[in-house]
Amino acid sequence: MAENQEQLEQNKKERPMSLLLKTVITGFVGGVFWSLIGYLAYFFHFSEISPNMILIPWVAGDWKYGKLGNYIAILLIGLLSILVALIYYAALRRIKGMWAGILYGVAWWLLVFYVLNPLFPNLETVSHLQRNTIITTLCLYILYGVFIGYSISFETEEMNRQTQSTSTPSTSSNK
Repeated sequence: MAENQEQLEQNKKERPMSLLLKTVITGFVGGVFWSLIGYLAYFFHFSEISPNMILIPWVAGDWKYGKLGNYIAILLIGLLSILVALIYYAALRRIKGMWAGILYGVAWWLLVFYVLNPLFPNLETVSHLQRNTIITTLCLYILYGVFIGYSISFETEEMNRQTQSTSTPSTSSNK
């Protein structure tokens, strides 16, 4: 009896994560990872902008300018990135390749640095930023967009392939 129960447990397959849950995880990981890279770029003076830029207009206290402020900002960016990934999931997930991700990253860079610029008092206009900052941040946003876009598109394709392979019986010939 115990052997049969053990055999049944061995034969159980794990339920795969839903595409929506994978999107949420991809968004959070992408936001945390790429904002950490952005913090490194700030640390090594490739950029004038650190992740704590997101906290400055909303949080009181000098702690937001130090390491703690940057680490909390990185986690906050990870949480906001979930929304960014869900927008990609809703609008662009069926587009194959990385071009959609590249354009998505550029669109977010334009949104942050041109449209949302007034929300961040410490963020100068693009015309007043150093060339290194512009190039570095644009590259980071492009890589972030590719990470989000390609990951979600790839998972969408994999899910579609798995559902097609389980719904259509395989026709193999016996030789």
